[in-house]
Amino acid sequence: MNRIAPADWYRQRPAGDGITWIDEPHIQEFYRCNIWHVRGRDRDLMVDSGMGVVSLREWVPLVSERPLDAVASHTHFDHIGSHHEFPCRLCHSAEADILAAPTRPNTLADPYVTDEIFDALPDVPYSSTTYAVKGAPATRLLEDGDIVDLGDRHFEVIHTPGHSPGGIALWEAATAVLISGDIVYDGPLIEDTYHADAGDYIRSMQRLLTLPVRVVHGGHFPSFSGDRLQALIAGWLREKGV
Repeated sequence: MNRIAPADWYRQRPAGDGITWIDEPHIQEFYRCNIWHVRGRDRDLMVDSGMGVVSLREWVPLVSERPLDAVASHTHFDHIGSHHEFPCRLCHSAEADILAAPTRPNTLADPYVTDEIFDALPDVPYSSTTYAVKGAPATRLLEDGDIVDLGDRHFEVIHTPGHSPGGIALWEAATAVLISGDIVYDGPLIEDTYHADAGDYIRSMQRLLTLPVRVVHGGHFPSFSGDRLQALIAGWLREKGV
């Protein structure tokens, strides 16, 4: 398998509204986490941090230029791998124990992390068999309704359990932007993790359906419109017989 230099591991693309889409293109799309960077007046926001197989802070200067809140939408391996590199770490209280003391089972690295999820491997010391997320205890615990304040931008925390107990989305009413994590994105949803809950998933989807969303930046796959969100959730609920 090809090896990729650290300087070429990450990809950055503008997503509008002062948001940058960062990802790891050499990880297959289904497993590839979206990292969302939001520029604020007083500080920046980053939602999720990828697998952490290559230093995000070192190789993506955008995330280390200014004070930054590193938010975990939830604590699966593909979303918190680089959180330990950032001094301000935020997550929902229901998954703070995992962020502080991650293991291969509790982050889902077992059974998902194998060489087969990569199209190319990083050109750094790395082994899928020993891969593990580093502990990164939260410096702020989030609850439903909390605000992440960037000075001129304010994101409301929406607790969205279902995929995992402490899943959250971030909602900016002023721009109608939703950063949704893994509760909903435009691709195959994962509803059967060890700590998933079917009833919570339905309630979280119903709640998101009430928001006047313009654009959604999900945990995986490309961004999509509010109309597409409505269609995705309505179709999903119909399949559940709700």
